[in-house]
Amino acid sequence: MAKIKTQNLCSMIKEELLKQVEDLKVELSHLCIIKATGDMASKLSKIQTVRKSIAHVLTFISQTPKENLRKFYKGKKYKPLDVWPKKAMCHVPQAEQAGRKPED
Repeated sequence: MAKIKTQNLCSMIKEELLKQVEDLKVELSHLCIIKATGDMASKLSKIQTVRKSIAHVLTFISQTPKENLRKFYKGKKYKPLDVWPKKAMCHVPQAEQAGRKPED
């Protein structure tokens, strides 16, 4: 299989995405068997592409519901933890990074 692109994933439904993940996992297992037996060194570089494609599809599957949740809870007072904005460590006070309460 070729490298997976996001524009191709957007048009698929969840069942098709899960089927594609299963196909990629089967292909990865075949490539690992080829690697273990030592046959066809030309196929070994394809392992990395397949692994990244699996990760790409799984990430896309998990992000779609989160986007819908963000749209639903936009402007609401209470939000689930998944919808909270992600903060970089540079925006978190040093006391919280160390695991202790800030001193008043």
